Amino acid sequence: MSQKISVSYGRNFLYLNFFYFSLIKRKRTEVFNIFCREINPKKSETILDIGTTSSIDEHENLIIGKYPHKSKISCLSNQQLKKVQIKYPAIKTYKGDGKNLKFKNNAFDYSISSATIEHVGSFAEQARFVKESYRVAKKKVFITTPNRFFPIDFHTRLPFIHWLPKTIHRKILNFLGENYLNKEKNLNLLDSRELSKICDSIGIKKYKIYRLNFLGMCSNLLLTIDKKN
Repeated sequence: MSQKISVSYGRNFLYLNFFYFSLIKRKRTEVFNIFCREINPKKSETILDIGTTSSIDEHENLIIGKYPHKSKISCLSNQQLKKVQIKYPAIKTYKGDGKNLKFKNNAFDYSISSATIEHVGSFAEQARFVKESYRVAKKKVFITTPNRFFPIDFHTRLPFIHWLPKTIHRKILNFLGENYLNKEKNLNLLDSRELSKICDSIGIKKYKIYRLNFLGMCSNLLLTIDKKN
């Protein structure tokens, strides 16, 4: 749920765009395969995608693109989704805030979110995001995010500096000209411990955290929350 960002020094530093987008597509395909295995929605079941991006690039909105029953998908974003709607005319689109959803409890069978929670703000706001995702889902929640402790940050494409204390990391981003990503409200990376802490803070007990690896290191985290008795 983030706006488009102009390319800066930080994101040009490695000059590895082909590698970068290939890795993202590979990881998101892996996420889709886990989605099919863990959720495996029936044709009649509904899905809310929270934080749909406005981009129609091949590596974006991969679950929406691969899922066959698109008339059962609703997409919510703080961005305009006109291009996404044109590309996938069967989906429903809504504009809104993932931390304050205007849907009733259990309005959808499943809520999903891909690489959005790290863009919604502070720890408290991230907890609100998970709580809302949980509230509107009848059966299961499915949330993915990059792992903070992977050596390269997927957003800036810079190595290691995101391992520093977050206040220092943001000061370095500010120095490098990252005037959007240097703010907590726009980028607040998570690790598995923080995901667990979010669930514990809002009283969620039935959850799992999957670790997706690349070159033997955890690159992405996948949180699933089960609401079924």
